[in-house]
Amino acid sequence: MTLRLGIPKGSLQEATLELFAQAGLPIHVNSRSYFASTGDSEIECMLIRAQEMARYVEHGALDAGLTGLDWVVESGLDVVKVADLIYAKQSRGKVRWVLAVLEGSSYEKPEDLSGAIIATELVNVTRNYFSSRGVDVRVEFSWGATEVKPPMLADAIVEVTETGSSLRANHLRILETVLESNTQIIANQCSWRDPSKHRKIENLALMLRGAIDAKNRVGLMLNVRKHDLERVLTVLPALKRPTISPLSDPEWLAVNTVIEESQAWQVIPRLKEANAQGIVEYPLNKVVL
Repeated sequence: MTLRLGIPKGSLQEATLELFAQAGLPIHVNSRSYFASTGDSEIECMLIRAQEMARYVEHGALDAGLTGLDWVVESGLDVVKVADLIYAKQSRGKVRWVLAVLEGSSYEKPEDLSGAIIATELVNVTRNYFSSRGVDVRVEFSWGATEVKPPMLADAIVEVTETGSSLRANHLRILETVLESNTQIIANQCSWRDPSKHRKIENLALMLRGAIDAKNRVGLMLNVRKHDLERVLTVLPALKRPTISPLSDPEWLAVNTVIEESQAWQVIPRLKEANAQGIVEYPLNKVVL
């Protein structure tokens, strides 16, 4: 069995390769080739633009792929949405496609754009967005540099953003969010019905989600006397109840847990005050919930 997997080429490529490496499956990319290799002999990777991923997965050229929800919705194709993977170029959050106009323009709401020209890469979603509001606009496909098109080449744009900094730099203001998106694993319908490929795709999703859940989290282990255990437990903001194990000395216990890395700065001194000893903070590769 060989699983043909699409990796998004372009702006999301680096973040995706980092995620796979964190999950324990480094992808080796040749700058002169669109094919990539992994340490798993059952997985073949191909670099494909996210905008085209759903097409090749739906047609069966790929068994599965990673792409944004936005491009799945835009394509209108019939693929299996296996799992959400909330990661992006700069943040762990979702990205937004927003309706934006030039600062100082008279447009205050989508309805004000009746008869206007809207530039975007997300043509079908944008048309449906305005149609659902009964607003007649002309939606034009933008080949790039969409932010610079108002006011000479378009009255408004629908563009993707994480932080809004690029829009502000081009003197644009956001009127409304058109669509929120995040990366997804999608699968071909026939491949999903194949038991061996189904299991492989699900395992891939499990490991990638585990790597995402481990980001910005750390493990803590410590020793504590039994009579101080309750004081220690009140300090720990654990994912679930921490693991508690007896030590060779019957008066002592070992405690293991996972916390947000940002909490460690305050939690570790408080643990020390609660008489915890041997406190060790360690990095995590994966957290499988």
